[in-house]
Amino acid sequence: MAMRRTILSGVTAFGAVLLLGCDSLVPVTADLAGGEPTFPKPDRPVAKVVSNQFANEDARDQRNEAQVVMDLAKIRAGMTVADIGAGEGYYTVRLADRVGADGRVLAQDISREALERLGRRVEKDRLENISIKLGDVDDPQLPPDSFDRVFMVHMYHEVAEPYAFLWNLWPALNSGGQIIVVEADSPVGRHGLPHTLLFCEFEAVGYVLVEYIERPDIKGYFARFQRGSARTAPEAIKVCDAG
Repeated sequence: MAMRRTILSGVTAFGAVLLLGCDSLVPVTADLAGGEPTFPKPDRPVAKVVSNQFANEDARDQRNEAQVVMDLAKIRAGMTVADIGAGEGYYTVRLADRVGADGRVLAQDISREALERLGRRVEKDRLENISIKLGDVDDPQLPPDSFDRVFMVHMYHEVAEPYAFLWNLWPALNSGGQIIVVEADSPVGRHGLPHTLLFCEFEAVGYVLVEYIERPDIKGYFARFQRGSARTAPEAIKVCDAG
């Protein structure tokens, strides 16, 4: 019970900081007639979720992975960042150090067990600028208008409902917010995703590609997206051909 209180209190504190004075906000689906929207399924197999337990943090640090990605993403002190698919927090704790005491990091995952392990790590290391949030497979459940950056590192290929997920993620970005994706440029169905298919799925929802870099030192490629002029209506989303 003590561990659960730690997790839930972290979410409440984070929400209070980010949503102060925003209680007039409405759910993202409130403007849609007929209730909940219906989203298309991807035309590709979705890779199964692998273990959230990372035994290779030292190996990742030896190739300077997190520092490279944070530098490319232009993470700086005072930013508010979401780490989606945080697992046990390899990026979460390093992002927390980079954004500093004036910044915030929200660690999100769909695995309660992974978040409980991360909660123990956060509590042990007294990382007071980290909060924890349980998400859904089709909705990251992030507070609106809150994030400078949203990280999705080596996990997007495991998102079972990518169009719904990206559509529901849209409101969480602030006016200059960006989504950072790191993936292996692997064939469809393996643990990675061809970059052309990634671009297509993001663009189908209304996002715009800002930057793409191939980086062997991070085991794949780095892509940065921002919101375009309008979010595509769910019924108008065109499914990308996986080939």
